[in-house]
Amino acid sequence: MSSFKKGGIFILSSPSGAGKTTLVKKIAKNKNFFISISHTTRSPRLNEKDGKDYYFTSKNYFKKLITKNKFLEHAKVFNNYYGSSKKLVLEKLKEGKNIIFDIDWQGTRQIRNKKLKFKLLTIFILPPSKKELYKRLIKREKKNMKTVEKRMKGFKKDLSRWKEYDLVVINDDLNNCYNKIMKEIKNKKKIYFDKKFISNHVKKLLI
Repeated sequence: MSSFKKGGIFILSSPSGAGKTTLVKKIAKNKNFFISISHTTRSPRLNEKDGKDYYFTSKNYFKKLITKNKFLEHAKVFNNYYGSSKKLVLEKLKEGKNIIFDIDWQGTRQIRNKKLKFKLLTIFILPPSKKELYKRLIKREKKNMKTVEKRMKGFKKDLSRWKEYDLVVINDDLNNCYNKIMKEIKNKKKIYFDKKFISNHVKKLLI
């Protein structure tokens, strides 16, 4: 795969449990693609490591970083803070590296509004059904039903943001979804997807 003369920004967002983190890790296996490791105030999940999956920190320290303008983007999600280091991201982009972000619509909007002089592609991932999303969340959260229900309550709000993205893909099969995303990452022409089909799918998810 040929890399860009300057690095590119590739953002994946989705309702919680739709599979964006798995896709981000899969994309990062490609040459010259690197994950932007976010700071977060939430507790690590099983098998998550500090400095590899996230930079885990306290709310007080996170707020200090906000006041010092250290984040390229930051947001509060489910009572926890998430943010991308401005310094780390811009250094990699200037070196010609492609950076993949696993962030929500709030962070995506902040990065888009900054109008950075790098290629930007925003991608929204949808689950195949609400039932499948629920199953994935139960598995991921180790049957912690309180957390699962909290994630499901935020589902409708997150879902409504799909129109703000350049590309929307349904994650009904991981490899198919990945291949569609990589095809568009390589695509130098205008991004196209069937908005009517996606709109109808979103309506089914809201039932």
